[in-house]
Amino acid sequence: MRYGSMQFAATVAALVVLAGCQSKKPDASGDGADLLGTATGTVAGVKWTVPKRWTLQPERPMRVATYTVPAAEGDAEPAECVASFFGSGQGGPVEMNIDRWKGQFENPVEVSKNSAEVKGVAVTTVELTGTYLAPGGPMMQSTGKKENSRLLGAVITAPEGTVFFKMTGPSKTVEAGRKEFHAMVNSLSK
Repeated sequence: MRYGSMQFAATVAALVVLAGCQSKKPDASGDGADLLGTATGTVAGVKWTVPKRWTLQPERPMRVATYTVPAAEGDAEPAECVASFFGSGQGGPVEMNIDRWKGQFENPVEVSKNSAEVKGVAVTTVELTGTYLAPGGPMMQSTGKKENSRLLGAVITAPEGTVFFKMTGPSKTVEAGRKEFHAMVNSLSK
């Protein structure tokens, strides 16, 4: 009977393990991969996958791509995420770009700044909040103040030069797109 009890215990243990395995699906949502679609972008030796809710805008000067991030409920306008590359050796150092982004705000508050490596690519991310001066045009002059705005930025040291992701818009909308932005950054590959 002892053999039967051991066999029964082993069978129960195996079933518990199998049940645990079956209920636990491969989870890519921790890195936000489930938020990404099939569209991709590429420049300067890096490639990324675009969040499925975002739409690509028509081509614009000095931008690799411009994406519309849908407005959060209650916000009057969407956010925008721009991917930029100015050429090999162009764009300046990371801190200079973060300072430039801060200069696009009236009394900016730096919420966070982090440096990491994504699949062999150095990335510095920053989050700013405040009154956005909405720079635009060839001289990047303010197109009007936008209170309660947020910026999520990423400075990417790609193999062929520096690439920039910059998402700006109403705080609530940018917050709603935060996981998608970081999923896009985490999708970077050479």
